[in-house]
Amino acid sequence: MQIRFADTRPTGSYALVLPVAGTDRSALASLDGDRAAVEAAARAQRFDGGSGEVAEAWTGGGGDQVRRVLLIGLGEGAERAAAAEKLGGTVSARLLTSGERKAVIDLSGLGFDADAAAKVAFATAARAWRYDRYRTKLKDKQKPTLVEVVIVGASEGAEQRFAARWQGVLDGLSLTRELVTEPANIIYPESFVERVTAAAQGSGLEIEVLGEAEMRELGMGALLGVNQGTVREPRLLIMKWNGGGQEGAPLVLIGKGVTFDTGGISIKPAAGMESMKWDMGGAGAVAGAMLALAKRKAKANVVGICGLVENMPDGKAQRPGDVVTSMSGQTIEVINTDAEGRLVLCDCITYAQRTYKPKTIVDLATLTGAMVISLGHEYAGVFSNDDGLAAELLAAGAASGDKLWRQPLAEAYDRLIDSPIADMKNVGPREGGSITAAQFLQRYVDEGVRWAHLDVAGVVWSDKPGTTYDKGATGFGVRVLDQFVESTVEG
Repeated sequence: MQIRFADTRPTGSYALVLPVAGTDRSALASLDGDRAAVEAAARAQRFDGGSGEVAEAWTGGGGDQVRRVLLIGLGEGAERAAAAEKLGGTVSARLLTSGERKAVIDLSGLGFDADAAAKVAFATAARAWRYDRYRTKLKDKQKPTLVEVVIVGASEGAEQRFAARWQGVLDGLSLTRELVTEPANIIYPESFVERVTAAAQGSGLEIEVLGEAEMRELGMGALLGVNQGTVREPRLLIMKWNGGGQEGAPLVLIGKGVTFDTGGISIKPAAGMESMKWDMGGAGAVAGAMLALAKRKAKANVVGICGLVENMPDGKAQRPGDVVTSMSGQTIEVINTDAEGRLVLCDCITYAQRTYKPKTIVDLATLTGAMVISLGHEYAGVFSNDDGLAAELLAAGAASGDKLWRQPLAEAYDRLIDSPIADMKNVGPREGGSITAAQFLQRYVDEGVRWAHLDVAGVVWSDKPGTTYDKGATGFGVRVLDQFVESTVEG
C-alpha cells in the first residue's frame, strides 16, 4: 500500500474519510450541500463519534461523481496517539477489500501534531498487512483493492516523521509477521536465517551465524539437546546494530526460535499442534525489532540473538530424564521435553554475557501455556531481576500498545526447580509454571546484569483482529522493543 501526504484533497475518484471527535461535527463542513444527507445517514446508523465507530454514506450526483464518505469516531477527549492509530487501523479494516482503490483521510482541524499524523499513516499500513502467498483461489470480494491512501491536513513535518520514525518499524513488523505466519516446512532454522539476511540487505545490520559445530564447541548442550531429534540443523543468529558509537556495552535482545514444537518425546496433543509453527515468535520479534532499529538508524548499540531449533520426536531425540550440560557448566535434568524453550534461551544468555558483556538483557519467548491461562491474549508477562528495568519495559509497553504485566520472582519459586541428581530440572510443579520457567532463566543471569524475560505465548498470534493487525500474526514485541530502545538507550 502506498501512503502519501498532500496539502489538499486530490481530484478524481476516492473514498473520503472524515474523523469525528464525539459530538463535534465541524469536520463535515467541507461537505457543503451534502452535509445534511451525511448527517442523516450517521443518525440512522446511531453514530455518535465514539472511538472506532464508523458511519457510511454516499454523496454526489450519480455516475463517476458518487463518493463513499466514512465518518470515523475518535471519541471525546481521546489521547491523540491512541486515537490516531485507531483511526488509521479502522480505515484499512473498513476499506481494504471494499472495492475502493484510493482513500483520502482529511485531518484538517483536528489538531494532530506531526507524530500523531504519522501514526495515522503507520496504523493504516500496519492494519493492511496480509500474507496471501498460498491462497490461490481467493474470490474477488476477498482480494484487497485499496492500494493508495492520501493524508491531507496534516501538520508540517508529518511526512518526514513517518519516513524517519515509523517506516522502519513497519518494515520490522512485516518481517516478524512473515516469519511467524510461514509454515514450518518453509521457515526452519536455516531458512529463518536466510529470510532475515535478505530482509537486512542494505540496512546496516551486521549478521553472524553459528552452526551446530560451533555451538557444540562452545558447549551449548542445552540448546543442542532440544534439536537432536530433527533432521534440521540448528542455528544461532546474531544481528548487530552499532548506531551509538563504539563506547559502552550493547543492549542484548534474545529470542526463542523453536521453528516447530511437537513437544518432542513429551509430545503435545494433535489438536492445535499446527499452531506451533509460531513457537519462534520471540525470535521473530527480535529479528523484526533489529531490522526496525537499523532502518530508522537508532542511536544505540544493540545485539539481537536468536536461538533457532526444531523440537521433534525421533530415535535420537532427547528423553525425559536425560541430563544435559549447558554452556554455563550448569547441569539440567530434563523432566519434560516440551519445556524446551528455556533450554534454548539459557545457552543464548550465557553466550551473550561471555561475548558482549552487556549490562542489560531482554529475552522474548512463547515460553509457557501457563502465561495464557494467567493473562489470556491481552498482555504479555514480564519478569525481571531489576525494578527499574521492569518499570521501563512497562512504560514502553503502554506507549507502544504491546501491553505488559509484571509477574513475580521469589526464592520459594526457585526451590521448585531443584533436582535431586543435577543442578536443576527444567520444570517445576504445574502451579506457577510461568514463574518457575522464569526462575530457570534467572539462574543463568550473571550478577550485576539487568535482565527481563517477556513471556509472549498469548500475544504473538490472534484469533481476532486488533487495531493494527488482522487475525493471525500480530508482530507483538517489535514495537515494545523499539520503544524501549528509544526511551531508555537513545533517550
